[in-house]
Amino acid sequence: MPLLQKLPPTGTNRIRGFRAKSRGQNFFLGSGPLPLTLIVFFKYYGVKSTGIEQNSERARLSMEVLDKLGLSKDITIVNGSHFSMNPIDFLDTDTGVKALMIAAQAEPKKEILEYLLKVIPAGCRISYRVYEKGLMKLLNRDFLLDLPEGYREYKRILPDPPAYNTVVFLEKKSNCSGIPE
Repeated sequence: MPLLQKLPPTGTNRIRGFRAKSRGQNFFLGSGPLPLTLIVFFKYYGVKSTGIEQNSERARLSMEVLDKLGLSKDITIVNGSHFSMNPIDFLDTDTGVKALMIAAQAEPKKEILEYLLKVIPAGCRISYRVYEKGLMKLLNRDFLLDLPEGYREYKRILPDPPAYNTVVFLEKKSNCSGIPE
């Protein structure tokens, strides 16, 4: 199956972009009904994760899949949105959240990024995907996104065909509280 053959490199791109280690926790906003990225992160790299899915049916299906695979202790799913995240999720510097992924279809990106500035600590890393090529570029205008002040883009990984989405990596700047003045 071509999709499954493509998953490890996808995970490798994100792991490299985050410079992630097996300690810590990742969040994935918009993890969907089959959290393949989270499964790859754990199976290939030992990274535990929490998926956040706003659609309750998709969240339920995702939990069932993880339970059947025996991964529900290492990968958890929360039915919620970016508003479900708060600063307490980031307090423990040894085991707290090290990286946050935003799904390509999680919208609106600007609102999500603005909210996250209020809850994530300085240095926290975020990745999101944008479509810069192909038909999806016409349908999804996130590639035009103006980043909210408080982030710096530190890496951009262009897709290998047949994929059309670019992975963008951000880091919260140390001099940004995220709270508008």
